[in-house]
Amino acid sequence: MPERFGWSPEPELLDVRDPGRSRGPLEALGEATWREALDWLFDHAMRRPVDGLTYPEARTAFFGPSGAPAPAPMSPTPWPEVLAEFRERVAPHTFNSQHPGAFSYFTPPPLPMSIVGEVLGQWIHQGVDVWHAGPIGALVEEEVVGWLRDLVGSGPGGWGVLTSGGVMANLMALTLARDVWLTKLRGTSGPPRGSELEGVRVYASDQAHFSIARALDVLGFPQETLQVVASDDRFRLQAAPVAEAIDRDRAAGLLPLAIAAVAGSTNTGSVDDVNGLADVAERGSLWLHVDAAYGGAARLSTRDAHRVPALERADSVTVDPHKWFFQAYDIGGLVVRRRQDLLATFHRAPEYYRSGIPEDEPLHWYQYSMEGTRRLRALKLWMSWKHLGTEGLGRLIEQTDDLAAYLAGRCAEADDLEAMPAEPELSVVCFRHVPAGARSWPSGLLDDYQDRLQRALEVSGEAWVSTTKLRGHTFLRAGVVNYLSTQDDVDAMIAAIRRLSEGVLEDLDL
Repeated sequence: MPERFGWSPEPELLDVRDPGRSRGPLEALGEATWREALDWLFDHAMRRPVDGLTYPEARTAFFGPSGAPAPAPMSPTPWPEVLAEFRERVAPHTFNSQHPGAFSYFTPPPLPMSIVGEVLGQWIHQGVDVWHAGPIGALVEEEVVGWLRDLVGSGPGGWGVLTSGGVMANLMALTLARDVWLTKLRGTSGPPRGSELEGVRVYASDQAHFSIARALDVLGFPQETLQVVASDDRFRLQAAPVAEAIDRDRAAGLLPLAIAAVAGSTNTGSVDDVNGLADVAERGSLWLHVDAAYGGAARLSTRDAHRVPALERADSVTVDPHKWFFQAYDIGGLVVRRRQDLLATFHRAPEYYRSGIPEDEPLHWYQYSMEGTRRLRALKLWMSWKHLGTEGLGRLIEQTDDLAAYLAGRCAEADDLEAMPAEPELSVVCFRHVPAGARSWPSGLLDDYQDRLQRALEVSGEAWVSTTKLRGHTFLRAGVVNYLSTQDDVDAMIAAIRRLSEGVLEDLDL
């Protein structure tokens, strides 16, 4: 072993050129790591959704009595000790999406094949930006993006790119709207900047993801650019009020630029009237973006695809495979109707990325993305899709949709549970527990009760749901994206809520 690695307690894990010296130790490390992962899965993840610690308690459990991070280690540590520290400090305190009682935000358990793809992707270490840094990575992403384009229906001129998630995809989509569409509407010689962004309007519902407003801020638009249009009684943005808002703004001398619809809102899973909004956008020459980060996956199911219609009519669509495609973090995606829109917006090329043979110019992904070097996110989705097929992924979608419908049905038949809306559009169910006499409680107390009940459920370890605000009131929110959950798990969650209610009511002194 060369002397330059002699300082390490395991030099064979650094200099891996000699298989006779390194293959055995690397196999031992790999086996121990996989065993550690399975120990975590069955000893922790399947025991409870979360550990129930408060934030200060979690800091103390990880950092120690100081509650503050320790200095960086100066000396090497053998890998068994590092894995032991993972076992002691990290494994007991994770959020466990694999637990069948975990009805989370949009964090489904990742498919095992997705984890395999992530491991292999990190080993082959392809930089997906310039072709030469990861040529096979570029082709794998092109194939996966092609599958996403077919799913969305973007047509032969369409294209797409994988992102870190829905926030980045939404930011990039609105960048296209600014640099491509606003340039066209303004008739400017280059992408509008500064004062040319004033007087512009973008329309979205009160259920739009926060990243729409954040993107407009980042892109330099004034605060009043985003016009929030009220959703209907099922939290969907309808075409008529948007058309009315556009007409008012045009009459006031403003410039309507884009509509940002949502197909599967984070709050309720609601799906806007994308078809009607597409008509409005076409009539008024507006860019139509659809945030289908969650709901776009419904199109994997032949049975349920109709729940998310008209994505093919959008100029840009966000799809997030680390949500309802059951992929390991992170992998998002942006699909566009016109490939040239991405290239025109993100085309800048540094001199060190030049190709020596221009007539044989390869695919450089950095020219289609706000990001530069990206890891090979595509491989895990490529392997998962190959493993299960569209039909298999669609079955998992249907399974979670059916379970959400079951939970909503349990709420409908119960005197002490109510869901809003009563029937979910996809697999999100917002509901609350309403004890006898609660409707006569003082204002705000029923909302406080939901928060306390959620915390009691979290501490119990029997199940986990989040909370949200709907029409000014607090609801429990079950994001049913866990393909390991069953009706028995829903029943167990409801039973736990009812049992825990007694203690919460005692604390409220009612």
